[in-house]
Parts: sequence; C-alpha cells; structure tokens
Amino acid sequence: MSHNVYIARLLTDNIQNKLADVDGFTFDIGEIAPPSREELLSRVAGKDGAIVTLTEKIDEEFFAAAGPQLKVVANVAVGFDNIDLEAAARHGVTITNTPGVLDGATADHTFALLLAVCRRIVEADNFVGEGTPWIWGPRMFVGLDISAGATLGIIGLGRIGLAVARRAAAFDMKVIAADATRTVGEVVEGVEIVSQEDLLAASDVVSLHVPLLPTTRHLINADTIAQMKDGAYLINCARGGVVDEKALIAAIDSGKIRGAGIDTFEGEPNIDPELIKRPQIVCTPHTASAGEATRDAMGQLALDNVVAVLSGKEAVTPVRM
Repeated sequence: MSHNVYIARLLTDNIQNKLADVDGFTFDIGEIAPPSREELLSRVAGKDGAIVTLTEKIDEEFFAAAGPQLKVVANVAVGFDNIDLEAAARHGVTITNTPGVLDGATADHTFALLLAVCRRIVEADNFVGEGTPWIWGPRMFVGLDISAGATLGIIGLGRIGLAVARRAAAFDMKVIAADATRTVGEVVEGVEIVSQEDLLAASDVVSLHVPLLPTTRHLINADTIAQMKDGAYLINCARGGVVDEKALIAAIDSGKIRGAGIDTFEGEPNIDPELIKRPQIVCTPHTASAGEATRDAMGQLALDNVVAVLSGKEAVTPVRM
C-alpha cells in the first residue's frame, strides 16, 4: 500500500533528492514560499501524513480538512507552538519535531549575534559602507569586552542553552543559568543554576533559550528588564513571543539595555519597524538553524518520523503533551 504525504514547503536539495528512493511513499510537495491557508487545507486533504514548518498553523480546521486517515504531522522545527496538540490528540495524530540536530547551529548563531551586538560589528560595517571619512580613535565603536570577565546569563539550560554555555566558556565568560526544570544551586557542566532574578541582576548578557508557552510569553517585559543590570545586552534565538518588543525598544532608548540581537519576532514575518531603526539592535530573519548540514538533518529527521509512523513504528522524536 502506498502512503501519501504532503510536504508544505520545499526542503533542502539533499532531502528532496532522497524522496524518490523512499519505497511505498508518494509526496505532494509545495514551493519555497509558504502555502496560503486555502492551499494548505486543500492539499492535505486525503493525505496519510504531512511535513510542515513553523509557518503553518496546524489546528482543528487542519485536521478536519485532512480527514481521519491522517496519522502523523512532522514539524521541521524544534518548537511546536504552531500546532494545537490537544486537537492532534483528539484526531489520533502523532506530532513530531526535530530536536537535537539544530543545537550546534543555533548556539553558533546565538554567539554570532552576541559578538555582533557587543562588539558593534554591524554598526561599524554600516559606518564603513556609508563612506564616512574617518581616522582611528580610542573612542570609536567601543563595546563590551566579553573575554574580560563578562557574565553570560542563560535562561533555559536545555540542549541549546548548554551548547551556548560551552561556547561562552571558550571565550572566558562566566556563565550562570536559570531553568524552571532545575534546582537553584545545582551545577550543570560547570554552570551554576541561579534564580531568574539573580541572573538578571548579575548578567552582562542575557540569552534566551526557552520554548514559547503561556508561562514564557513576554518573559522579558518592562518588569524583568527593570531587574536587569544597567547597560546589559539581550539575545533572543528562542521564540519572538518570549520578548515584549515594545518594552525592549523603550529599554534601548533609555539606555537600560545597551544592545540586542534578535532572531525571532512576535509578528513574524512582519517585524516592528522600530526594532529595525535602532542601530543597537541586530536582527536576523529566524535563521539560527540555517546551516547546510543542520537543515539537511532537520528535513531528514522529519522524513524519518513520517516514514516510521506510517510504517507502524514509534516516531523517532514524538512530541509529548
């Protein structure tokens, strides 16, 4: 029996080339751009499985449109806030994600943003690109010297948070972390777990690595920013909703926060233009996992999950409620 699978977005060339070799499966493949809502609901109809990305909203309407034969939806992302897990459970659909394979790439991007912001790399590049006459001076584009005893505070010490901590250690940064699943005073790979309040007060740079949940939405807001060290920096490679962007902009303008590196946004793909206007904020378009090998691995894991479930096996990385 052949299994029909809808792939909402074009995956990497390496994964697309492998699809023809998957015996017993046929694939209905979308384009590079995300499908419209109407196209998504139309093309998933009658399918046994689907491979989707974070740009697709997977909800009751989606499952109803697909039909009762749908058994698995594989999200090509570590997060799954675009999926209604309760609706999936009601329809008996297994949901999977792609954890683990993007840890290194996301940690690399986190540290790239940290360096770009703290050392004002983008500001300096823009300055040179504008052709402004200049002569070297001791006050030009001075930023945070991270290897001179700066403290990095990581909120969310999971796989990605730990990968960031290892990179920070190589730069001689002191690293502390706050994590809702760990105990204050615990030490994990040399990283001391502290309260969130203590972390905010002590950190020169705060880096966010938590999922978007009701408890983490606007985790960084006017109140928590007030607890931060004056002149600290903020890095967000988690989810856009974790940061109250209006509060961040106000903190940048007041000087409370000296700079920020942001990879994910509340209204994504639309970005608050006030974020873009401020040279102290470096923005990237949700590309933390955009390494060639990493994107291949994400697509392969999603494919493996779909094949496993439709072959009557356990998913490789099922999402648990």
